[in-house]
Amino acid sequence: QVQLVESGGGLVQAGGSLRLSCAASGRTFSNYAMGWFRQAAGKEREFVASINWNGIIRYYADSVKGRFTISRDNAKNTVYLQMNSLKPDDTAVYYCAGRSASYASADKAGYDYWGQGTQVTVSS
Repeated sequence: QVQLVESGGGLVQAGGSLRLSCAASGRTFSNYAMGWFRQAAGKEREFVASINWNGIIRYYADSVKGRFTISRDNAKNTVYLQMNSLKPDDTAVYYCAGRSASYASADKAGYDYWGQGTQVTVSS
C-alpha cells in the first residue's frame, strides 16, 4: 500500500502562484510514476500532470502547459506541482495519485493510489 497526503492548497488571486506537495509513504516511492489530477465542482476529475519514476518524462494537460511544473524528489518521497499564473478556471480540488508502473500516464484509470485532495481557489 502507498499512502499519499497532499498539502499546499489555499486561496490565491488570479496571476498568483501556489506549490502543492504530496508526501508518500509505504512502498518504494521511486518505483512509481506519479500524477496530479483535479476536480472542479460539478465536473469530472481531469488530468493535470504526470511524471515518470526518475523525473525525466513529464506530461501536462494543454490547459496548464507553460504554467504548471511537476517535479519529484525521490529522496524525500515527495512530488510537487508548482502552479504559476493561476486563473479562476484552475479552481478545483487537486489530487495526487500514484501508479504501480514506472512510466507516466494521463489516464486516471491507470492510477492505483490517491490522496484525499487539497482545495485550490483562485479569485478573480
